[in-house]
Amino acid sequence: LARIDFFRSDAGALYVNEPNTIPGFTAISMYPKLWEASGIPPKELVTRLVELAVERAERRRKLKSSVR
Repeated sequence: LARIDFFRSDAGALYVNEPNTIPGFTAISMYPKLWEASGIPPKELVTRLVELAVERAERRRKLKSSVR
């Protein structure tokens, strides 16, 4: 979950402004608006983010983290 902000020059060059690792998730925030503009409504986005978190937790749970 992150958003990278860019600037675009008049000549079309892209410049990284800043990475945002905790983008807003309110009704006026760009993160959900950008996903919705690409066809993924907020409810579906939240559902998918939760699914991905559960999958990641399951993968990590299966890893061995100690040495005997």
